[in-house]
Amino acid sequence: MNFNIVTLGCKVNQYESQAMREDMLRNGFELSQDSAAADITIINSCTVTGVSDAKNRKLINKVRRQNPDGIIVLTGCMPQAFPDEASALESCDIILGNAKRAELVPAIREYISTHHKYYHISEHTGSGEKFENLSVSSLGEHTRTFVKIEDGCNRFCSYCIIPYARGRVRSKSLDSLKAELITLAANGYKEVVLVGINLSAYGLGEDFNLADAVECACTTEGIERVRLGSLEPEQMSKELISRLAAQPKFCPQFHLSLQSGCDKTLKAMNRHYDSAEYAEIVADLRKVFKNSSITTDVMVGFSGETEDDFQKSMSFVKSIGFARVHVFPYSVRRGTHAAKSPEKFAPQEKERRAKLMGALVKKSEADFLSSQVGLCESVLIERMRHGFLGGYTKNYTPIHISSSDANLCGQIRDVKIVRSFADFCQGDLI
Repeated sequence: MNFNIVTLGCKVNQYESQAMREDMLRNGFELSQDSAAADITIINSCTVTGVSDAKNRKLINKVRRQNPDGIIVLTGCMPQAFPDEASALESCDIILGNAKRAELVPAIREYISTHHKYYHISEHTGSGEKFENLSVSSLGEHTRTFVKIEDGCNRFCSYCIIPYARGRVRSKSLDSLKAELITLAANGYKEVVLVGINLSAYGLGEDFNLADAVECACTTEGIERVRLGSLEPEQMSKELISRLAAQPKFCPQFHLSLQSGCDKTLKAMNRHYDSAEYAEIVADLRKVFKNSSITTDVMVGFSGETEDDFQKSMSFVKSIGFARVHVFPYSVRRGTHAAKSPEKFAPQEKERRAKLMGALVKKSEADFLSSQVGLCESVLIERMRHGFLGGYTKNYTPIHISSSDANLCGQIRDVKIVRSFADFCQGDLI
């Protein structure tokens, strides 16, 4: 039988989908050449917002319309966070939570044999839960790959459902990480991105931490670059920063989740830092990494955010000078503490604030790209598109190179950045 996997959500989900894909292939299933006609469709869901749940349902219904006789498997964060609702989805034949990925192949075989709906979601077991030791040997493209090293979150931000979907913090062992990295390097990957649900908490309760994971990756022969996924800022200590800076292969790109530049709003969100602490961490990073890029996420229209709070957030975001910012309006997430608040905004007001914040950060992004002009940087060339080569510098500046030599894809080449545009820079090969 053949199968298809559809992934919604974050980089961790993408990694887990690849692990499931390799598990299916090892067990004799084949990838479908026509995704709409696959015998089995596995939907790896996201539930970070209410919009995510709507996308899950829309996708499930679409798959069922296209393929009435196919087997639909729903897994991921949505069934784990909302098991009762998941069990009511009649179009799904197999429903598995985040803690039951190892049951994927046995569940499919049982369904094929009995045609009885298979439903298995168990609660996360708390602080004693073990890290699910998934591994991958590839991730599609042959330049960069994600490696999941951490799962779960202990923070319980007031707006976030993810701790309920992912459980408590747990980490991949350094030995397992090293073995996976050796395989990925042997398969041609030059760059790895270490990812997790709360990546900064890697090693919590263990005798290792995030710097150890970076050092493990940087000392793997064949791996030329090491990046980090999204980080919680307050865990970026001076000691950690110093150890990262000692690794020549480490890429100075830091996605430090901000959410708001207003201290009152940060407290209401149950974030674990204030704006002054965040600014100090950014200063520490820029002091050590001279041409680093700092990117972030900013939420607008959170419950109780006044116009004055919003303006404070705008002012703080402007003061940092981010290289890139993902701006999004607050979406009430049922099941979270913030959903109990009676203070709500009209969608139009959230949209207004999002547009104002978006315009502000566009200027910041343009200023950052402009600051790269004249520099000579190494670029990992990833693809040929529309007559130019595309790739990224170590600080993740997107570069377009005027060349039609597709043989350069997968190579790291020195480039002089000669011009900036709205979303990328142009560079010439040196």
